[in-house]
Amino acid sequence: QLYKRMLGEVDARARPGDVVAVYDRSDAPYGVALYNPRSLIALRLLSRGVGDFNIDKFLAERIGQAVTFRRETLGLDETTDAYRLVHDNGDGLPGLVIDRLNNFVVLEFYSLGMFKLADRLEKALTVHFPQAKFVRRASPHTQSMEGFDLDPRGSGSGGRVKENGVAFQVEPTAGFKTGFFCDQRDNRLALTRFTKGKKVLDVCSYTGGFGLYAQKLGGAEETTCIELDPDAHALIKKNANINQVRIDAVNADAFPYLRQAQANGRKYGVVVLDPYKLIASRDGYKLGRQKYLDLNRLGASLVEPGGVLVTCSCSGMLTWDEFQQFVRTACGSAGRRASIFRKSGAGADHPFAADHPEGEYLKVLWCRIL
Repeated sequence: QLYKRMLGEVDARARPGDVVAVYDRSDAPYGVALYNPRSLIALRLLSRGVGDFNIDKFLAERIGQAVTFRRETLGLDETTDAYRLVHDNGDGLPGLVIDRLNNFVVLEFYSLGMFKLADRLEKALTVHFPQAKFVRRASPHTQSMEGFDLDPRGSGSGGRVKENGVAFQVEPTAGFKTGFFCDQRDNRLALTRFTKGKKVLDVCSYTGGFGLYAQKLGGAEETTCIELDPDAHALIKKNANINQVRIDAVNADAFPYLRQAQANGRKYGVVVLDPYKLIASRDGYKLGRQKYLDLNRLGASLVEPGGVLVTCSCSGMLTWDEFQQFVRTACGSAGRRASIFRKSGAGADHPFAADHPEGEYLKVLWCRIL
């Protein structure tokens, strides 16, 4: 990706969202990119070299490669019908995320250029998913920064997905991101090794992912899920019924809930902290850092001695070293010692480009609390 400050001459015919040829200072062909002078990222590079570039052929090839990787290399269809089909730069389609949620294919746009290619993208996807119901999404922030208005467009009112035998109700036209977080699938399954006979607390649980796995597959004694969003909270209860398990679903802000639990002397064998992106920009770093410290201090204080704390960050701007330092400082403030025994991230269906480390956004630390 090339930033606005790096631009030189621009052909007067180039319009925001166009696919354009890019040349370097010596006028040598550099590549093909999506152009948007309004965005901080003025050029999102699609291909190196100019040559005989055809956008429909390009999209068909990139999407075909992405689908083959998920279906054949990773074999995801054997265990789930919910996974990431395209992960931005990791699949060579910058400014675009696509999730498959059973028969729904949800396109989330992060760039004007990809938004303008929506019809062509759906045509390329239909080759692989002929029964797909397409949903288009973009956050208000993205629409404002990139300069487009997305008319909410989708089919149906939701459905069910299944991963590793656990079922979830999904609402692709509602909720956050694409309506379901596929990135934690492997971590949800890994959690079940530690939950048998334990009291489990799943904080910022969204629609109950970790908690449902702990109760259905992990043999937890009891599970409490804390979620502030009322719609997601309702889905936790619905998902518990679908899976025929008992979950204590609490609609509350995590911070006061955890403080009250601490005051009451509550202890859990396993605590999971999976907050929303607490650091979304450089300007928000200081406040986000304090929230991570507070959340992990409170979470660690509720873990019984020798128990497990699974703490997550989806802030792409936060490095592994910084996150680990936050957790160490927070546990020290709680008078506890954290022994990290595992690090993990998003599933393999979320590849990131070697030259785009921000794509490795999800960071998960598995700690024994002493």
